[in-house]
Amino acid sequence: MAVLACLLAAPAPGFELRRVAHGADRYVLVELDLDHDALELRWQDGAGKSLGSIESLRAWGAARGRTLQFATNAGIYDRELRPLGLHVEDGSERRRLNTVRLPGTVGNFSMQPNGVFYVDEAGNAGVMTTQAWQARPIPARIASQSGPMLLVDGEVNPSFDPASTSRKIRSGVCAPSPRRVVFAISEVAVSFHRFASMLREDAACRDALFLDGTLSQLWTRETGYVGAAAPQLKPYVGMFAVFAPAAER
Repeated sequence: MAVLACLLAAPAPGFELRRVAHGADRYVLVELDLDHDALELRWQDGAGKSLGSIESLRAWGAARGRTLQFATNAGIYDRELRPLGLHVEDGSERRRLNTVRLPGTVGNFSMQPNGVFYVDEAGNAGVMTTQAWQARPIPARIASQSGPMLLVDGEVNPSFDPASTSRKIRSGVCAPSPRRVVFAISEVAVSFHRFASMLREDAACRDALFLDGTLSQLWTRETGYVGAAAPQLKPYVGMFAVFAPAAER
């Protein structure tokens, strides 16, 4: 249970940014209101090159007369700087759903179940397992596959050990309701189980997806980098973004 929930700022009319203490752990959560915030997913520039960083994403937007309000890295990618799983951008499927489950594979993406975060064509957000998506794909405006699932139908992923000593900076996403999206990042190294428990208890998530680990960052226009705010040691591939509406630029 959280012992502290502190509103840090309201970066834009649809944003809520708050710091949560869950036991001894600390997190930053950004909640988006999709009735106001048009969440986007961006990978490459107009020349087909990975944008690679939040700073490059901000410059990409500025060159198009758009002001970046919020950004964070999306899911896991491969050695060729391509999303490792499903990537849907502006309604176009850029990478297909990855259902490969090879024996002996390692890495967070391979932990089961993995899943997909999406915003559909009607503007409603959700998280579902890869198996559920494969059985009934959603007509999506944006979608990003990653793994593992942190929560499935309100339950912590049973693969997570409550006593695990494997702790890292972690980021994730959930949709407590179809028009609300919560992005979370830990400020300290945490286990998967503790991260998932926080999202269930403090963000009212029932289905939640891990995005990435130590390299993760979360940025808003008003606060700059929050959460772990570690130096970016590797490039990003997909990035979630919200740009200011025309009237607010």
